[in-house]
Amino acid sequence: MILPKVQNMTVKQIKRQSHQPMENVAAAGVSVNEMPKFWITDWLLHVLDKPAIFLITDESYELTESEYEQFYAGVVQMQTGTPLAYLTGQQEFWSLNFTVNEHTLIPRPDTEILVEQVLNWIHSQLKNVGDDNKPKRLLDLGTGSGCIAISLAHELKHKSKHGNWQTVAVDLSLEALKVAKHNGVINDVANIEFVQSSWYDELSTQDESLFDVIVSNPPYIDELDEHLTCLQAEPISALSAPNHGLADIEHIVQQAPQYLRIGGLLAIEHGFDQGEAVRQILSDNDFTAVQTVQDFGGNDRVTLGQL
Repeated sequence: MILPKVQNMTVKQIKRQSHQPMENVAAAGVSVNEMPKFWITDWLLHVLDKPAIFLITDESYELTESEYEQFYAGVVQMQTGTPLAYLTGQQEFWSLNFTVNEHTLIPRPDTEILVEQVLNWIHSQLKNVGDDNKPKRLLDLGTGSGCIAISLAHELKHKSKHGNWQTVAVDLSLEALKVAKHNGVINDVANIEFVQSSWYDELSTQDESLFDVIVSNPPYIDELDEHLTCLQAEPISALSAPNHGLADIEHIVQQAPQYLRIGGLLAIEHGFDQGEAVRQILSDNDFTAVQTVQDFGGNDRVTLGQL
């Protein structure tokens, strides 16, 4: 879909254009990436600062010149590979709202499976612990925007009956940590310690510093995967890994026993075709009750195991 750069464009015209097939911008010398159709109308609502119902109740609304210029510029950016979330600067995840930018991955719905499985494990495994005063500890490795750590900390703060929780969120990127800290503030989650570290490097192995839960959505795409070209707007270092995408997962699992309490949970998000390999990696490193959970599309997505 290529919107004509014209004046007097109405909401109804834009909605009609958004349903037309995508075309090639050969005249502009750039290729067009496929994008979800709803990006157009969501971007329009962002530009106009209107709720979704506006698309129905005010179809005849005519965009001002400045509104259309901003809208048109954004559409061009999306057609050449910029995700909608980077234009709006925000993405919803687990009923919360997160700021995102070029230093962080955009939270995806499939990652909510990881949050859900960790919460389910906590509720089932720790149901007899009671509301004791000894804090339990959770580690999020490669936190990025902080969506996993913040969502878990938010749930454990407001809904958990299983004692006090301390959350540690680690990332190598200082810029990503700035975004994560900001997201903690806007989502009213204060019980998180943010640490700059390459995986476990800056963490202690002292008994009092061990974790009850370690969770991670690490880079897991094969460096040679052709789909990486479609994700060029996001930080590649947070997406791909050597050894067919398994190198970082192997490192996280192999080092986890030094930082995880006996009986603790390790939960990792991975690629749709990596379930068997990740289960084997956990089993080879003294993890039991290893299982893989599928995402909303029926693909292997999260593997869990207890130390």
